[in-house]
Amino acid sequence: MFKRVVRQSKFRHVFGQAVKNDQCYDDIRVSRVTWDSAFCAVNSKFVAVIVEASGGGAFMVLPLHKTGRIDKAYPTVCGHTGPVLDIDWCPHNDQVIASGSEDCTVMVWQIPENGLVTSMPEPVVVLEGHSKRVGIITWHPTARNILLSAGCDNVIIIWNVGTGEAIITLEDMHPDIIFSVCWNRNGSLICTACKDKKVRVIDPRKEEIVAEKDKAHEGARPIRAIFLSDGKVFTTGFSRMSERQLALWDPENMEEPVSVHEMDTSNGVLLPFYDPDTNVVYLCGKGDSSIRYFEITDEAPFVHYLSTFTTKEPQRGMGYMPKRGLDVNKCEIARFYKLHERKCEPIIMTVPRKSDLFQDDLYPDTAGPEAPLEAEEWFEGKNGDPILISLKHGYIPGKNRDLKVVKKNILDNKLSKNTENTTPCDLHAKSEAKLDEVLKEMKSLRELVSSQEKRIAKLEQQLSKMDI
Repeated sequence: MFKRVVRQSKFRHVFGQAVKNDQCYDDIRVSRVTWDSAFCAVNSKFVAVIVEASGGGAFMVLPLHKTGRIDKAYPTVCGHTGPVLDIDWCPHNDQVIASGSEDCTVMVWQIPENGLVTSMPEPVVVLEGHSKRVGIITWHPTARNILLSAGCDNVIIIWNVGTGEAIITLEDMHPDIIFSVCWNRNGSLICTACKDKKVRVIDPRKEEIVAEKDKAHEGARPIRAIFLSDGKVFTTGFSRMSERQLALWDPENMEEPVSVHEMDTSNGVLLPFYDPDTNVVYLCGKGDSSIRYFEITDEAPFVHYLSTFTTKEPQRGMGYMPKRGLDVNKCEIARFYKLHERKCEPIIMTVPRKSDLFQDDLYPDTAGPEAPLEAEEWFEGKNGDPILISLKHGYIPGKNRDLKVVKKNILDNKLSKNTENTTPCDLHAKSEAKLDEVLKEMKSLRELVSSQEKRIAKLEQQLSKMDI
């Protein structure tokens, strides 16, 4: 019997390629703030980059097609009074983006469909609850309008953006600065990495730690932790000898890692980007000039090195395109937006294939923009897996609905003179009843729109079959 020397994998020959200069976004003054976030967020419509701003914090939102030199007077999103530290696009609405800042607030913005025409100083909602700067922002993967924020006050807050309220506050779980927070595939758990060198798996609704590992990486520099689609946890960090490490953990048994790899002795924090459809993890080091990628499988050693894409210039940050924004006709399996000092450069990862046909082994059904749950359902304890879509005929963005924020105390603020004698309890009951009424009406309207869309699709099919 001959031992197979080379492991078979369809991703073995993945190669990266930077686009030509005229397809880059030039003359962007990328933020110089010292914070280990990606500084860039991308979706199928826009690329957002945190930029230098005098007297406050700002980020730029560019339509994907607006390449070339960006005018110095190009409008920005500029409502924060301190530098912006992290931004994240809503997975269920391509025009909604959240930002966290040194000014201790989280702001949620609705970008016009064709991009900004004038600067945007006013957010849809300001979420105030942190006492120190907010460095981590991440949307819930399957429930609409749920946003998680983590601040340097070592507190995690989960917000209902639709009402502007902090619903869950996780205090006393982290004694030091939180380096990273990540939701699992269906949003029932989060995993966190903290400066105390512990990696924790937390059930946020029960407000309890499900699993934790002390000294996941022994080095003093920051750790990053992400959930994989099968529930395992992937971490990057540093060894005691300051070598960069990556490790795979099973939350059922966190005593020993499933796999550990030593990499090199560079001191840049490794930012992991994960593709749940192909099980490939891309590692981008801040200050590095390379992207390494690994495939994660069920066979030892579980984490398999694939290749490295290297350029001359170091990266200041990195944006990662969701699967539905890729060009499936060119066998593109990932696209990164690399931040230089003064530009943003797309990098395309491709699997070489001879055929021009749709490669269904590279593009299994992926998470679509539709949310399976409403915020209230998730807070009540329901879970929902992502609603998958096929990319066979490319992704056609639907119409995004406007983000409406209904603050629960809106009736308390505008009391009429007739209600002056009413007790606060009565008012609270009335406002809740009114809110329930509005939510029910919204739900029935949503169902009506959905049924009408199906009816239109059916009629269009019948029309196409007729010989007119």
